[in-house]
This record gives sequence, structure tokens and C-alpha cells, in this order.
Amino acid sequence: MTDSKYFTTTKKGEIFELKAELNSDKKEKKKEAVKKVIASMTVGKDVSALFPDVVNCMQTDNLELKKLVYLYLMNYAKSQPDMAIMAVNTFVKDCEDPNPLIRALAVRTMGCIRVDKITEYLCEPLRKCLKDEDPYVRKTAAVCVAKLHDINAQLVEDQGFLDTLKDLISDSNPMVVANAVAALSEIAESHPNSNLLDLNPQTINKLLTALNECTEWGQIFILDCLANYTPRDDRESQSICERVTPRLSHANSAVVLSAVKVLMKFMEMLPKDLDYYGTLLKKLAPPLVTLLSAEPELQYVALRNINLIVQRRPEILKHEMKVFFVKYNDPIYVKLEKLDIMIRLASQANIAQVLAELKEYATEVDVDFVRKAVRAIGRCAIKVEQSAERCVSTLLDLIQTKVNYVVQEAIVVIKDIFRKYPNKYESVIATLCENLDSLDEPEARAAMIWIVGEYAERIDNADELLESFLEGFHDESTQVQLQLLTAIVKLFLKKPTETQELVQQVLSLATQDSDNPDLRDRGYIYWRLLSTDPVAAKEVVLAEKPLISEETDLIEPTLLEELICHIGTLASVYHKPPSAFVEGSRGVQHKRLPGSAGSGESVDSPDTGSAAGVSEAPPAVIPSQGDLLGDLLNLDLTPPTATGPPPAPSSGMQMGAMDLLGGGLDSLLGGDLGGSPAMGAGFGAPAAAMPASFSAPVSGGLDDLFDLGGGVGMPMGAYSPPKTVWLPAMKAKGLEISGTFARRAGVIQMEMTLTNKAMSVMTDFAIQFNRNSFGLAPAGPLQVLTPLSPNQSIEVALPLSTVGPVMKMEPLSNLQVAVKNNIDVFYFSCQYPISMLFVEDGKMERQVFLATWKDIPNDNESQFQIKDCHLSSDAASNKLQGSNVFTIAKRTVEGQDMLYQSMKLTNGIWVLAELRVQAGNPNYTVSLKCRAPEVSQCVFQSYEAMLKN
Repeated sequence: MTDSKYFTTTKKGEIFELKAELNSDKKEKKKEAVKKVIASMTVGKDVSALFPDVVNCMQTDNLELKKLVYLYLMNYAKSQPDMAIMAVNTFVKDCEDPNPLIRALAVRTMGCIRVDKITEYLCEPLRKCLKDEDPYVRKTAAVCVAKLHDINAQLVEDQGFLDTLKDLISDSNPMVVANAVAALSEIAESHPNSNLLDLNPQTINKLLTALNECTEWGQIFILDCLANYTPRDDRESQSICERVTPRLSHANSAVVLSAVKVLMKFMEMLPKDLDYYGTLLKKLAPPLVTLLSAEPELQYVALRNINLIVQRRPEILKHEMKVFFVKYNDPIYVKLEKLDIMIRLASQANIAQVLAELKEYATEVDVDFVRKAVRAIGRCAIKVEQSAERCVSTLLDLIQTKVNYVVQEAIVVIKDIFRKYPNKYESVIATLCENLDSLDEPEARAAMIWIVGEYAERIDNADELLESFLEGFHDESTQVQLQLLTAIVKLFLKKPTETQELVQQVLSLATQDSDNPDLRDRGYIYWRLLSTDPVAAKEVVLAEKPLISEETDLIEPTLLEELICHIGTLASVYHKPPSAFVEGSRGVQHKRLPGSAGSGESVDSPDTGSAAGVSEAPPAVIPSQGDLLGDLLNLDLTPPTATGPPPAPSSGMQMGAMDLLGGGLDSLLGGDLGGSPAMGAGFGAPAAAMPASFSAPVSGGLDDLFDLGGGVGMPMGAYSPPKTVWLPAMKAKGLEISGTFARRAGVIQMEMTLTNKAMSVMTDFAIQFNRNSFGLAPAGPLQVLTPLSPNQSIEVALPLSTVGPVMKMEPLSNLQVAVKNNIDVFYFSCQYPISMLFVEDGKMERQVFLATWKDIPNDNESQFQIKDCHLSSDAASNKLQGSNVFTIAKRTVEGQDMLYQSMKLTNGIWVLAELRVQAGNPNYTVSLKCRAPEVSQCVFQSYEAMLKN
């Protein structure tokens, strides 16, 4: 009889009976009783009262009974921690049992009992099992370490289990290696900076050896671990690829996708002219195609991954178009995904085949699929220019079918085709106008209205057509209302005499009768444009439109790189990074593909592009707007260690200060930070305490710091440029702001004079910066404590931090500022001298200087002339040292003094300089070397300013 009988009983007083049976002397009766207990537990009955009786049954040689008792123990240990301690002795004993299955069972159960009181007793048995002679026990113990780490991380580290796990990577048994890798990966994920998996060529070699012999899940763990490794060069990359390629023919699709992930990542480092690169591309196609013959759910996962692969490397599957043709019995989710990939692979070579297929799909019965197919025809026209004509005629054929939803989709895509190829296919407009009455979807109506407005001069009855839409203006969706407003204004500018009444009607509907702010604002803008300057209105409304791009739905490059690193996981199915859907993802790291051959760029460093904090590796170049997303994700938001006085909380700061500028400068300038915590640097941060005096910092015998022998005297104060007017009164309703930047006692200050040239009192001052190259942001609110009366001036010093959001500006030192008071918000931009960012610990050791100078490529060296400078080399060195430009060494060659200098910027970028001073020659030469060469021009300008003032 099967075990199902245990689930049928519903007797009362059962617990009492079970208790008696559990204490029976007969082994069979005992086993039966434990099975009944497990059955009751499985269906949700509370049998925790039997805990001591079940635990007593642990003392048995019967493996089946032992497994059942351990199962019970795992379930109830949490609710009965004091009773669970009774079982510890048995665990310790079982860990020394001659039967390896029992030893492994004991260690597995120990890992599943999540009770703090017990964990310390389990360390000794676990240590023995990690060094057990039987590989089955060792592999079970390896996983147990990861489970124990989750309960008590400190204990695992103190007991040295992590080192034992690392040793297991060199184990002779491949399954032990795989489990050790899985355990270390799991632990490393929750502690991203721990560097547990210290991968080096020797370790990689061991992993690749184990890869061929372990089970399929072991292979997945090892492949995922390999994907986190960055090869030193293209030769190592090729050798790993060669050893991973055989996994592509594995029967398990998860192994195949993990192998594809490794190969996709390491291909980045192979030169494209290498023969092996071409071979690898050919080898990647068949396994991906094979995945499409699995059941639909697996097909869908494969297709989502292929979608990413095709966006990164379309050449892999360019000859495999036919496998993505839709089968009649495919589920809709597979059909739509195949369609998407077909368009991505469409090219001049296969477009005829694709179009014939898409035309066929457009006659299907599934509405969603037909819509997507019609839209796909339009996307093909935009992507492959040679096919545009054929696509347009296909779309016209489809419009003739008069099937409502087909006609509507066709009109939407024809609008995009007009945008891509102006003055080519406008002859079809008449056909489109015939279908005007059948349009009932907002997107199709909006597209048709756009076409009528854009080509009003070619349509005789354009005014009548638009007037017909106007009758039900308030019932239309916002999209249609906005489009109608713009179309009628276009029509008026093209045929002003005939349509004056129409334009007045639409403007009054939009501005007076509508409660939609977007519509009202657009209406008022057009109204003012038309009434003040019709010529300007024509230039704005009828301006030439940019051509639309081919692929509008490509994934943003930084995100695509990250998703490629997550092939074969949920992230690749959702097309979202793990941090977007993993709750409490404290350990989620943002992965990047390695740089292309020879670039040696770091892959997983979380510090890349951080606004503050210096990594050991050469600092990253300032991000351009293109990789802004990646840098905001990687922004290091910890405040820098202050070299100046510690920040003191400002007494006058309210919690509401954060929102003084409404949505902040970014919303005012139309940008969107997506709620980046970094924007808090604008207002919420406490104000840094002002240095007591603004005099130059007193040197503590700074001339002893370097062995110059040239009698370098005391350094002068840091250079601060004279104040200039940043915001003239005529542009700011009477508020004039002049200012400069200074670095005092390690704190960057923005020193301003605010003058009220208006007739009314000014109050409620606040300030905010836009994203900038070095992450400058106010370290506190703008302290204007008294109202600013007419004709009064006030001096304000605003401390700045460098932990704000980063974005490369043009020029590099440009800073966009918004200042608000009770009258309005005013904008200005100013430039800060880069010398403000030179930090106090910018003096390099001589040997490090020499090594770094050699290490930076010669292409990164820039040479500049400083003219009309009449300082000796010692005076120049002194002056520069006051601004944290440190002289490392000085030598004299043929009457010319050569000063070797170093400085460090707040974001960790080092700049090295060689300054040549010839006695009697007022022209100096300065050579600058830096890993971020775009900084050199700004540094030179600061050098010139510091030496000449």
C-alpha cells in the first residue's frame, strides 16, 4: 500500500495515540508513527507537542526513519529552539557515522535549522565534514557554509570557514568544486565588496577542468562564476572561450545559456579581425536555434535572451531568419517575440522574404498579432530604405481590406514613413483621407490629424477634415486634442485667409474651455506667438523636422551591457536590471561588459565613475551625457572624509528646505533624475561650519615635506580669482550676484555678493546646482539670515561638497546655478577654476610619480606655454603649493629649472606636471600628463591664473 493512507485519518485524540506509538519498542510501529506525524505536519496540523517524542526516535540506524525525523526537526526547530538543542548531540554523533550518507544528511539538516542558539555547537561537526574523505559529504558541507553565513556571517568568518571553502575550489572532485563555487558566489552576492571569489588564471584553470566532469547544475554555477572574471588579454580570453564552447551542445538549456553568456562577455575582448572571432560567431548560432525547438515556455525565455544578443551582435543570427518565422500553433507571447526579432534581423538581403511573411501575418485572426505585424511592416520600411516602396504598397493593399484595426495601424506607421522619407510617398494621402470616418482609436486619429496638418497644402478640403474632428473636441483624448490644436495652427499658417475662424475656435476651446494644463499651455503659447510675431510662429511651428531614427525601441547601451551579463537569469526575461525587481537587493552589483580588445577597462568595479572616493585603479574619466545612467547608478553617495572642519548642523535650516525650488533645477530645466538620492545634495545636507578665519592656512613646516634643497620658502595662500558679475540685475528683476570660488582650510567656498537693486525687499533665498563634471553641490542652504532691503548688499559664503550627481559639461568647469527668492527663480552659469578641486593630499611619492609618469600613455601628454611670467622657480613652486600643487622634485639642466609636480582632484584623478623655468626668460613651458586628458586644458588655465596673480 502507498503512503497516501497516512493522509486520510481524521481521528480525534490523535496526538495522544501518536505519542504512545512513538514511544513503542517496535521499530516498525515507530516508523509508522513518524510517517503519520509528517503527514499531519504536511497538511498543516500542529504536531509540535510531539517534539521530544520525535527527537527520541533520532537514535536509530534506519536511514529512512532518520530522514523523516530530520525533516520534522527542520520544520519545528524555529518554534521550539530550547527543545531543538536536545538534538545537537545526535548531530555531532551522526557527523562521525561510518555511513557517508548519514554524515551528509546530518550536515545538510544542520544548515537548515535556523536557530541562533544551536549554530555555535555545529561549527565543529561542520569543520570535520568540510575535510571529510568522502566527496559527497564535502559537497554537502560546502552548501551548509553558505546557509550558516546567512544566519550568522560573523561566526562563519571567525571560524575560518570561508578560507576552507576557497581551498575546496582546488578539490579533486568536480562536484565539490561546483558546490564550493556556488556557496562562495552566494556569499559574495550579499557582500559585494568582500572579494571572496578572488579569480586568477590558476583558479580559472581549476574551474575549467572541473567543468567537464560535474553535473549540469554544477556546470551552471561554474559558468556563472567564469562570467564574473575579466581576462588579462585577448589570448587568455580566447583560451577560455575554446574550453567553454563544448558546453553549447549540452542538453540542458540553462547550461547552454550560461555558456552563451560567458562567450558573449569574452568576445568583447577578441579583436574582430581574428579568425577565431568569426568561428565563434558561427558556433553561437546553432545552439540558439536548437533552443527554439523546445516547448513554448522555454522558447519564450530563449527568444527574450536572443532579443538581447541580436541587439548586441546581429551578425550571429543574420542567416537564421527562417527559424523566427511564426508557426500557426505558437502561443501569442512567442509570436510577438519572434516578430520583434525578425525586424531586428531584417536587412536588404532578406527583406523580400520578411515582407511576404509579414503580409501573411496581417491576415491572421489574432488582433494583437495582426496589429504588431502591420507595425512591423512600417518598421521595416524605416530600417531598410530600399524596401520602403514595397512596404508602402503592402500597407495600401492592407488598407483596401477595410478591416478596421488593420487600417488604423497602417495609418499610424505611414505617418512614421512620411517622417523618414519626406516628399516621396505623399501621393497616398488621398487613400488615407477616404478612411477618415472609420478611425476610432486615439493613436490612429492623432496620426491622421498630423498628416492632414503637415500636408494641408496638398489637401484641398483640409479645413473641412479638421473641422469635422473639432465638433467633438472635448470627447477626444488628450493626444488627439494636442495634435488637433497643432494641426489647425499649421493649417492657419499655410492658408491664413480661409482658416481664421477655425484657428480662433480651436484656441478658445483649448485655453478657455479645457481643464488640461498641457493643452491650455500649448494653446496660450500658440495664441501669443500668432498675435505677437507670425513670422516667428511660422519658423517654430513649420520648422523642418529631423528624420526619425531606424530603431526606436533599442535598449539603452549601458543597460544592454548589464543585461548581457545576466543572460539566462530573470533579468534577461524582464529586460530589467536585477536591482529593479529584487527586493532588498543590497548586494546587487551593476555589471558591465569588459572593454574591447586591448582597452583593459575594469568590469565590475562599483567605484567606476564615483563622484567621491578614490579607487586603487586609475580613476575613470568624467562621464559624458551618454553614459549618465550608468554613472548615476554607480554614483558613490557616501560623503567624502572632510579635510576641513567637521560639518555642523545649521540652526536656521528647516526640513522643508529640500523643496525650496519646487522640483529643483533639473525639473526647471526639463531634466529628470528619476529620484536620484544624489540630488539631495542640493538642499538637505547640513551646512558645513565656516572656517573661523578666511586667511591662508598656516603651514606646519611645509618646507620640510620635500627635499628640494632649493630653499623653497613658506607657501602663499590658495589662489582665488577676483569676483565677477554672474547675474546682472537687469536679468534678475533687480537682484545682482557677483562671486568667485575659493578653497579655504580644505573646504570649497562659493563666495558671493548679493545686491538688491530693486525697489522691494528680497527674502527666502535658496540655491541649487545642475549636474556638473565634478559633482559640485551646496553642502548646506544659502545663509541669508536677514531680508535684503533695496540698495543693500550682503556677503555670503556657501560651502560646497563634491558628492552631487555627475555629468560632463562643456566646458568642463561650467556650473549651471538656479537661485530662488520671494520674487522668482533665476538662472545663470559660471565657471570655477579647477584649482579649487586640488585636494590637500595630492603629493605623490617620488617613486610613484616616476612609475605613474611612465605608465600614462604619451598620447595623454599636453604641452602649454605660459607667457610674461617673471617669477623664479622657487617663487613659482611656493605660489603653486598654496593651491595644493605639490613639487615632488627639482633639477637644473643647462641653466633651466625643471619642477616635477603632482595634484589630485576631488574625484581621484591625478594630474602630473613638468614646469620648465629658464632664468631671464619670461615664458614658461608646462607639460601635463593625466589619465583623463580632457582635464589638462582646465589645469593649464589654472596654472596660468595662479602664477600670474
